[in-house]
Amino acid sequence: MKPFTQEVPKIPTYDAQRKQNGWLLPMYNVHETRIPKRRTPQQVYLTVVNPRAQKGPHLHKQRWGLMICIRGNVKIVLRQKGRYREYFSGEKHGFRLVQIPAGTPAAIYNLGRQQAYVINMPSPAWSRKNPDDFSASFEDYEGGKVQRRKG
Repeated sequence: MKPFTQEVPKIPTYDAQRKQNGWLLPMYNVHETRIPKRRTPQQVYLTVVNPRAQKGPHLHKQRWGLMICIRGNVKIVLRQKGRYREYFSGEKHGFRLVQIPAGTPAAIYNLGRQQAYVINMPSPAWSRKNPDDFSASFEDYEGGKVQRRKG
């Protein structure tokens, strides 16, 4: 199955005097997504990636990921069929939602000088009985040609 991305709008919010008091990101809505019902998120958690650091690569054989960077900027790299694909999310990248299919090795790279906050909404949820966490190697990632994706 192919990964997909979805642009998420940053919506300004206002107080009773119509003064802007912040904003919201509708990260997931069961009525406004391409995610099949069987992949509906079953857990929500925050991953923090330190400045210029990376998380992974790792692999979930059963669990699908649904990630969005809400602070800072990240590059999410996926490997499918021996090819790497880069997806960007965060403040400079339209808060793009990125779906990671089960069986797809992935890594998250923080592109900035501050911690990046990434919300992950996987399915199925993590459990002690079946952690479904495996290491993966991207040792040929930097040297090979990377297919860049706008998303």
